[in-house]
Amino acid sequence: MNEHVIRPIAHIESDFPEKFGIPRQAGIVGELRARVVFDGEYRNDEALRGIEGFSHIWLIWHFSASEREAWSPTVRPPRLGGNARMGVFATRSPFRPNALGLSCVRLLGVEKLPGKGATLLVGGADLMDGTPIFDIKPYIPYADCRPEAAAGFAPDPGGTLRVVIAPEEEEKLPPEKRAALRGVLANDPRPRYQDDPGRVYAMSFGHWTVRFRADGEILTVTEVTEA
Repeated sequence: MNEHVIRPIAHIESDFPEKFGIPRQAGIVGELRARVVFDGEYRNDEALRGIEGFSHIWLIWHFSASEREAWSPTVRPPRLGGNARMGVFATRSPFRPNALGLSCVRLLGVEKLPGKGATLLVGGADLMDGTPIFDIKPYIPYADCRPEAAAGFAPDPGGTLRVVIAPEEEEKLPPEKRAALRGVLANDPRPRYQDDPGRVYAMSFGHWTVRFRADGEILTVTEVTEA
C-alpha cells in the first residue's frame, strides 16, 4: 500500500493546555474561542481568499497527545462509561490507526496579528492548545448537513450539570472567559466512569486552574487560581 506524508499547515491556540476538560465534541460549547495560526509557507493571505463567505469550517488535525505505535480494532467509548467495546471505526476515539481528528467549528473572523499574519478566530473548537492542523475545508450545508442521519449509540450530547461558582471566584476570570468555562463544566469534564462526590478535580483553563467537585447534577467550583 502506498504511503503519503502529510505535514501540518497550522496549529491551534486554545484555552486547553492539557486534555482534561476539553469538550468531547466540537460545537458543544459555542462560547469557546480559539485561533488557527498558520505555519511557515502556509502563512499566505492568498490561501484564505474567499473564506470569509463561510460561517463554518472543517479542521482536520492530529491527535498529537494520544498517538500510539499500536492500534486496537476496538475501543471503550467514554459515552458508554468505558465498560463496553465498540469498533474503532464506529467511534471518534483518538486511538486510531491514523491519529486524525475532524472538527466542525464556527468561523468568527479572519484577523491579522503581529508576528502571526492572517489567523482564523473560531468558536466551539475541541482541540488542545498547540494541536497541529493538517487541512482546512469550508463547511457546505447542502452537502455536509444530514438532518435524517442516525447517531448510533451517541444520539444526543448527554445531560448537563448545573454549575455553581461563587462570585468572588468567577470574578478572577476575564468576563469574556466566564460563559465558556461554565459551558465546559456544564458538560461534565470528568471521565464518565468516575462519580465520587468527595473528589476535587483540577482543570487547566487558559491561564487559570479551576478546582471543582460534582455531586449528582450539581457541579461546584471550589477555587480558581492563576496558573
